[in-house]
Amino acid sequence: MTRYDTRRLTVLSLLSALIVALGIVCSFVRFGPVQITLALTPIIIGAALYGVGAGAMLGFVFGLVTLVTGLLGWDGGFVLLLMGYGDSIWFAIATVLLCFGKAILAGYVGALVYRLLEGKSRLGAVIGAGIVTPVVNTGVFALGMLTAFRTLLGELAGGAGAVKFLFLTMIGVNFLVELAVNLVLAAVIARVIELGSKMGARR
Repeated sequence: MTRYDTRRLTVLSLLSALIVALGIVCSFVRFGPVQITLALTPIIIGAALYGVGAGAMLGFVFGLVTLVTGLLGWDGGFVLLLMGYGDSIWFAIATVLLCFGKAILAGYVGALVYRLLEGKSRLGAVIGAGIVTPVVNTGVFALGMLTAFRTLLGELAGGAGAVKFLFLTMIGVNFLVELAVNLVLAAVIARVIELGSKMGARR
């Protein structure tokens, strides 16, 4: 193993640990029925330093944390989805796929956007990744709710309308908080990435 590989493993391990810590803390912080996600910030840092593979890998860690905290019963909404609100194992499978799918895609696409914009401006690249990462994470979640869990969503919404309930009650405020955190911390994230690059975190 080269010195670069050792450094890469160390940094990604630290970022993974941070994702786990943030995931646990955020299990108890929510606005509405869906918990706030702050684990996207270390995903952006790892994706910027090591590319799409690292972004997807850290996204997988985030998805795993979501799954485990849900199984522990810390997320009532997750338990509701996992138990199926019905008698088909499909709901459990769809919930697991949704947990990992939205997180992995968020990390992967965030890394792509960062790489696309990095040559023009590091800060601009961080802002771009900071916008697209929660958009993908929330967007895939919304897509899953409107397809695999449409019946459940309609029952939860009552007479409010499924789409309106999803965006205004379930994910609206949460998405705005996640986006705001990434944008507020953009300069700090850019500085961390710059320091990591100077220390040889990237080839």
